[in-house]
Amino acid sequence: MSEVPSSKTASRGVALLASGLAVGAALWFGGLHLLARGDVRDWLSSAAANVSFAPRPDFADIVDRVKPAVIGIRAEVEEERATQLPSGLSDRFHQFDAPKADKSDGKPERRPRVASSLGSGFFISADGYAVTTNHLVERVKSIEVTTDDGTPHPAKLIGADPKTDLALLKVEGVDKAPFVQLSDRVPRIGEWVLAVGNPFGLGGTVTAGIVSARARDIKLGTFNDFIQIDAPVNQGNSGGPTFDVNGNVIGVNSAIFSPTGSSVGIGFAIPSETVRAIVAQLKDKGTVVRGRVGVQVQTITAEIAEALGLDRPQGALVVEPEPGSPAAKAGIESGDIITAINGVPARSDHDLMKKIGDMSPGTTVTLTMRRNGEDKTVTVTLDELPAEPRKAASADADAKAANAPVDVGLTLAPAPTEAGQGVIVMEVDPDGTAADRLEIGDVIVDVGGHAVKSPIEVERLLNEAQKAGKRLAVIRVKTGTALRFVTLPIS
Repeated sequence: MSEVPSSKTASRGVALLASGLAVGAALWFGGLHLLARGDVRDWLSSAAANVSFAPRPDFADIVDRVKPAVIGIRAEVEEERATQLPSGLSDRFHQFDAPKADKSDGKPERRPRVASSLGSGFFISADGYAVTTNHLVERVKSIEVTTDDGTPHPAKLIGADPKTDLALLKVEGVDKAPFVQLSDRVPRIGEWVLAVGNPFGLGGTVTAGIVSARARDIKLGTFNDFIQIDAPVNQGNSGGPTFDVNGNVIGVNSAIFSPTGSSVGIGFAIPSETVRAIVAQLKDKGTVVRGRVGVQVQTITAEIAEALGLDRPQGALVVEPEPGSPAAKAGIESGDIITAINGVPARSDHDLMKKIGDMSPGTTVTLTMRRNGEDKTVTVTLDELPAEPRKAASADADAKAANAPVDVGLTLAPAPTEAGQGVIVMEVDPDGTAADRLEIGDVIVDVGGHAVKSPIEVERLLNEAQKAGKRLAVIRVKTGTALRFVTLPIS
């Protein structure tokens, strides 16, 4: 039960409260007095000046400068299907040739269908040279571009590079074309960018965002380290430029990641440094020449690193040197791990191939490798990487598929010494025929009774079994210390 305070105690409390209010008032008015002093005002002004925030750029001024250089592209191409337009938009670009009747039996004649591929591009010089993406003009029959003022012009394909998804056009009938410059710097993550293009055939459209990431390997183009941006890009933006706040092109829009086909804020642009190098070769030769070391390599995943006894998953694992290649002549072997080129670390198989591809044939390079736990170096003189052929007709593709090598969904490598002779399973495709029969770490000792030491031997023996008409191949597998036989479907 609480007590009621006495009058003496209450008086003491009132006195304390009054004292507190007096002190507070003194501090308050004293503070106002201090703020009124010139030296304090100067200190506050100096502190505010040292805290700066970059203002959002004036996008309108940038757009006024760069948008006239961006063009819409309509390419008549031989395709299985045309670019899809969203519901509610005109389908005037979605055209196919009607099949003709075969007079011999009355059945429709099969022939390539012609469709309109819609995309974007941009002028890089006053004399009408323009950049776009390779996939937009693949199998092209004719090209028409529309400039920012709505004027159509014919264009011809000067050259294309499927390995970077870039193409160079020459627009005809254009005098003193408005053009833009390729940036000579690497964009910073987080900086503002503008994407300009022709989404869904609507015409010049501008969106803004930031650089989300750099050096993305999205398995599209062996020699690209994509810039990831969150500026909305959609179908039809392909080939269009992404600009920095200085109005320079930092990349060419090439792909988006989306479960719906529309922008979800994950777009990928080919870096300007790649564009500059490729365009120079396309303009000079109509094609791109690259160096080649001649090895099949694969990524070292965390599981592979553990299986090979590596500290971390870094470098490129040599699956097989190609016969007669510079790698084979230099003594590179299956199972070697290439860790550096001319002393510069190779982070992955993609990094290795890009660095080699950026070099000219005839260049001599020093490769650092790890073999059986020891580091060694070899000197290799690069030869020329063969040009990638244009896509074959469907009949040729069908014939190639019919003679395709057996693929059971396994990634293999020579077994480490401690595992004994054989070929170790590095990865298992969950959709492959071997998914429920083999596991990572299993060692294939023999195929059809023949001992194997390399992945290429496994592939050869499986192909021979398939050509002999066999539906299953029998392999002997070592799991830990136990041996067992496994059958693999190969038909």
